[in-house]
Amino acid sequence: MERLVIIPTYNEKENIEAIIRAVMGLPEQFDVLVIDDGSPDGTAAIVKQLIQTEFANRLFIVEREGKLGLGTAYIRGFHWGIEHGYDYIFEMDADFSHNPNDLIKLYHALSDEGADVAIGSRYVSGVNVVNWPMGRVLMSYFASKYVRTVLGIPVHDTTAGFVGYRREVLETIELDKIRFKGYAFQIEMKFTAYQCGFTIKEVPIVFVNRVLGTSKMSGGIFSEALLGVLRLKWSSWFRKYNKKK
Repeated sequence: MERLVIIPTYNEKENIEAIIRAVMGLPEQFDVLVIDDGSPDGTAAIVKQLIQTEFANRLFIVEREGKLGLGTAYIRGFHWGIEHGYDYIFEMDADFSHNPNDLIKLYHALSDEGADVAIGSRYVSGVNVVNWPMGRVLMSYFASKYVRTVLGIPVHDTTAGFVGYRREVLETIELDKIRFKGYAFQIEMKFTAYQCGFTIKEVPIVFVNRVLGTSKMSGGIFSEALLGVLRLKWSSWFRKYNKKK
C-alpha cells in the first residue's frame, strides 16, 4: 500500500527542502515526487542533493523544460505514480499552504472511510483560510459555490489543490483527456471522478497562505476556472465517461 505525494514546483527554493523533510518525517511513510518546471532558482538542484544524500529510495524528481502548467505537471506525476505501482497518490503544494500532517487524514479517508477521492477542504466546515486578503477569500469561496451549482457536484471546495486519489480513480479517468492546465484542472479532475461514479469525501483542513516565495495565483486563473466550468458542463452532455468498477 505505497503512498506517493506529488509536489509541482517552479522557483520554490525557499520551501522545497523544508516541505520534503516535513513529509519524510511523518509517522506513516509517504514517498515524494517533485515535478519541476525548469526553475531557474535552483529548486531541482536542492531536490537532487537530497536524493543523493538522504532520501534515495523515497524522493524522486521529474524535470521539465519551461512552465508547462500545473495540470500537465500533475498528469505527468499521476502517470509516473501508476507506472511505479503506488496505491494512493496525493497532490500537495510546496509552500506549506497545505499542512503535511493532514496527509495522514486524507490517507485514512481513502484507506479506512471508503472514499475514492479525499479533498483537503477549506470550506466544508465554514471558511478555514489564514492570511489571505478578504477579497481573495470571497472570490475563492464564491467561485467554489458557483462551480458546485453549475456542475452539480457535492463538493464545497471545488478548486482545492490538496487531494488524495485511490489508484483506481486515476486508472479509470482518461487522464490525457483532461484539458485544463491551470487551477481549473482541479475542478475538472473532481468533476470527472464524480461522473465516473467515484466517492468523494471532504476532509476539513486549515489553509495557510504562503510565507516564503511568490504566489502563482492570478485573476486570470479564476477567469479560466469560471469560463471553463461552462465548457466543462457543456462537453459533459456529449461525452461518455468510464465508470467505476
